[in-house]
Amino acid sequence: MAPLKLFVALGALSAASHAMAWDYVLLDTDKAAQNWQITSQQLGVKTDKPFSVTLRTLHGGRQEGVSIVDIDNGTMKLSVVPTRGMNVLQASVGDVRMGWDSPVKEVVNPAFIELNGRGGLGWLEGFNELVTRCGYEWVGHPGMDNGELLTLHGRAANIPASKVTLHIDEKPPYAITLRGELKEQAFKKVDFSVATELVTEPGSVTFALNDTLTNNGDYPKEYQALYHSNFSTPFLEQGARFAAPVKQVSPFNDKAKDDLADWQTYRGPTKDYDETVYNVVPYADAKGDTLTVLHNKAGSLGVSVGFNTRTLPVFSLWKNTDTQGQGYVTGLEPGTSFSYNRRYQRPLKLVPTIAPKEHKQFRIQYSLLADKPAVDKALKQVGEIQDGRKTEVRQTPLVDLTKE
Repeated sequence: MAPLKLFVALGALSAASHAMAWDYVLLDTDKAAQNWQITSQQLGVKTDKPFSVTLRTLHGGRQEGVSIVDIDNGTMKLSVVPTRGMNVLQASVGDVRMGWDSPVKEVVNPAFIELNGRGGLGWLEGFNELVTRCGYEWVGHPGMDNGELLTLHGRAANIPASKVTLHIDEKPPYAITLRGELKEQAFKKVDFSVATELVTEPGSVTFALNDTLTNNGDYPKEYQALYHSNFSTPFLEQGARFAAPVKQVSPFNDKAKDDLADWQTYRGPTKDYDETVYNVVPYADAKGDTLTVLHNKAGSLGVSVGFNTRTLPVFSLWKNTDTQGQGYVTGLEPGTSFSYNRRYQRPLKLVPTIAPKEHKQFRIQYSLLADKPAVDKALKQVGEIQDGRKTEVRQTPLVDLTKE
């Protein structure tokens, strides 16, 4: 695969920029997937942090035919799954992993998943990623809405990318951008496309997702988006804490209400605990940016998830502190909406509309906080955004699910 030199718009970690770049087509609808690799050495890039990008194909079981793109930026290793909505399977720095251990061990090909199965919970049969895109026609719990069964968290996570391209900036800091195109289409129903980007830089402990949703149809359409970002040990443990600049928090349901006093702290693995979820409305800075942090009990290791509230105005905190085998995990989930079925979110004004040919952008940044100074710096930023403003703690759920 010979590189083509051309001008491309690179989605930088914080903002897009124009630069000369090496450009490769890794996958396309008329191009069979082939194992492939490019390295900084092959490109003649002299850097203290040698990097590489590898395309490989999985075989056996329900992961037959799944494509994986591995990015090693010299410090952080990332795996992205074009076959599964360009989801981020895992990320690691040394022996510290950002991700979790799901009972689903294979990277399941969507061809083997029936979303309508299990009463609309078939999505769970492939759920094991660090970052799972939810949407874009809808998100939330399964159930009927306007006579249609909406399955759990929409279709995006199970849509194979139509095209995947790799861009590597020819000048320092040699930004690495992996792009994919998702198409959510149905005759008379929806004509969405999502241009996804994952951006990182050599030596960085950060990666960003820069996604653009486009309504290609001729009519306005409802849409929803949620970025299901999942973490476990070594961040999650007894006494681990969640921090964010919080304007309002409420329990998702009556079970979550019982643990409301401790909603920002975590239990160790607890048999029969199952899950609790909290609805969060975050404060943001003048640009709409906000930051959420998960850190271990000692405050010596953590992760941060930053996003812009102008397009992702709300946040769900999913605490699944069940046993290790069941899936000991927490979800930090920025979104347009909470995790209620869509029919419950219209009265909450959390089902936005996208006009014909309109674009909506979603930007999320993930960072490893590798030591106490990094954790303290992130927590200070959270405090600065909060800026002494009060947090409203609602004692009752926003939606009465007992009336279902």
